[in-house]
Amino acid sequence: MTQPVQSGINPIYIFEKNRIKEFEHWQTINLQLNEIYKIKNGVCATGQLKPVLREKYYLLEMFPYPSGKIHMGHVRNYTIGDVIARYKSMKGFNVLHPMGWDAFGMPAENAAIANNIQPAAWTYENIRAMKHQLKQLGFSYDWDREIATCTPDYYRWEQWLFIQMFKKGMAYRKESYVNWCDPCNTVLANEQVENGACWRCGKPVRQKKLSQWFFKITDFAQDLLDHCDQLPGWPDKVTTMQKNWIGKSTGAEIDFAVEGSDQVIKVYTTRHDTVLGATFMCLAPEHPMVESLSKNTPQEEAITEFQERMSKENRSSQTIEDYEKEGVFTGSYCINPLTNRKMPVYAANFALMEYGTGAVMSVPAHDQRDFEFAKKYDLDIIVVIKPDDQDIADIAVSEAYTGPGIMVNSIQFDGITNKDAQEKIADFLEKNNLGKRSINYRLRDWGISRQRFWGTPVPMVHCDHCGIVPVAEEDLPVVLPENVDLLKGGGSPLTRLESFINTTCPECGKPAKRETDTMDTFVESSWYFERYCSPHCDTAMFDKAAVDYWMPVDQYIGGVEHAVLHLLYSRYFTRVLHDLQMVNYKEPFTRLLTQGMVCKETLSCPEHGFLFPEEAKVDGDTYFCTKCNSKVSVGRVEKMSKSKKNVIDPNTLLEKYGADTVRLFCLFAAPPGKRPGME
Repeated sequence: MTQPVQSGINPIYIFEKNRIKEFEHWQTINLQLNEIYKIKNGVCATGQLKPVLREKYYLLEMFPYPSGKIHMGHVRNYTIGDVIARYKSMKGFNVLHPMGWDAFGMPAENAAIANNIQPAAWTYENIRAMKHQLKQLGFSYDWDREIATCTPDYYRWEQWLFIQMFKKGMAYRKESYVNWCDPCNTVLANEQVENGACWRCGKPVRQKKLSQWFFKITDFAQDLLDHCDQLPGWPDKVTTMQKNWIGKSTGAEIDFAVEGSDQVIKVYTTRHDTVLGATFMCLAPEHPMVESLSKNTPQEEAITEFQERMSKENRSSQTIEDYEKEGVFTGSYCINPLTNRKMPVYAANFALMEYGTGAVMSVPAHDQRDFEFAKKYDLDIIVVIKPDDQDIADIAVSEAYTGPGIMVNSIQFDGITNKDAQEKIADFLEKNNLGKRSINYRLRDWGISRQRFWGTPVPMVHCDHCGIVPVAEEDLPVVLPENVDLLKGGGSPLTRLESFINTTCPECGKPAKRETDTMDTFVESSWYFERYCSPHCDTAMFDKAAVDYWMPVDQYIGGVEHAVLHLLYSRYFTRVLHDLQMVNYKEPFTRLLTQGMVCKETLSCPEHGFLFPEEAKVDGDTYFCTKCNSKVSVGRVEKMSKSKKNVIDPNTLLEKYGADTVRLFCLFAAPPGKRPGME
């Protein structure tokens, strides 16, 4: 029989007290059971089970960024992983199921600036809070293997690897145009630009010329591409996305000599069958030859203005098709190597440095962009391919002809099909040293420099006598100061911190300056799965025997949005480790599950930006900001994101229903692969 509640005691208090006692009880049980989850190089910490008795199984979910709270997207992802881990354990496998924190990054820095605290303090407090939440959910993590990428004992080895890559020519520094986000005040890799906008803040990206550090991922382009067909445990969608991003094409590289100069414009094209119809040349505004070609010509000022204007525009392969084609004559000409025709050289908005060499031999009769440009600037249009059933006079009148046909106006190549002409023209180019057959990749080297504070310092020193030299390995890590005055609006305080900048050259001992760039945070997440195998190893990046036993990861779980970011970079880093003879495998993840995304509409206040759901109140069909009472805009339904604040706090559901119910509901309402919404 139910006992009556004692007079004067609040029933809610009794419920809360019992809930806390229940949680403490389960935490005690979890501590007792934690020996099951503690794994050491294939042997339980108790030493009772040897690896020869049980087959290993490495289950890993993508580790979270410590933003302060987990959201339902995390709960779903980690619940799926936990089910697999427990199932494999019950089937007798020796299961490794670790957890850690992708702890460097711009959000921590921005939050620290906004709240006048240090990024380190903000990050570590968030880790504490999120770890508590994960423990509330009862996931089977081996917490003894917990890592945080912002700790010196982690990034020390990242700096060590950078130095090895530098010595091997895999890491280098050069001046180039880079993707620059003004609101974030930093460089973005090509993979971090989505439809011309910053992947994090959504604002337009512009081109800026800077000296940057790069990793030579292009050295592995073909190998990365080949192995896309050797990943049977990966979704076809992901391997297709990676193939498209690597973007292999076969064509020819053709040399166009600049009139009155010893300079040569090199062009990569897949349509060398049309080279005899090339009547002008277009260079990307940021092409390194644009300045030299216009220097001391009447066009120099116009070119400079055009370059500055183009640097501020959203120019990407996804957006330029919709742009009106425009350009500026450089004042120089080049020579068509097959026709000896003098061709004006333009800087044009539709030419991109990210494709080929950044130079486009323009054939207006057979390319629509070139056709539109030629019509606008009254440039010659010469037909060199004609279909059998059409007269030359009827071709390229209102639009370019891009189909197959017979070669015309092509000297010795007249009368053959354009397909046959490709081979014959390639032979002619190579025989006469005018060009060569060539393979091109869309993939570009990975720009890893960031001009922000909260990241791994690049371990290099600038010396007036010795040049750029690596920090001595015995002096690693180069520790990021954790108590600095952050600059409003971003930017790195390291550039003004003399105690950090001033050092001595490792080679000559004279005064020198430290590099102040930090590394892209995707560098940290490109090898963390190896570190989990021996997280306390203090003599190397990882214990090789442990990695030989555990790697590769048997089942990896995470979002498809990382297909050409984290997943591609991780595959690249594994190849670097393989080349350095540190691992004996090339692919880090045997099976990949992209579990789908938990989605919710965004709420935005004109004064306070994105709002959490609890920061908006509803009056009828209209939302208002609880901070300023302004009308709130309801955005589209999209992936839950802490940066856009369209997240649901699992604590609300945990307090109401408990962990078991929340986990079970996630699997029932949103099984793997389904794109769920949250009401």
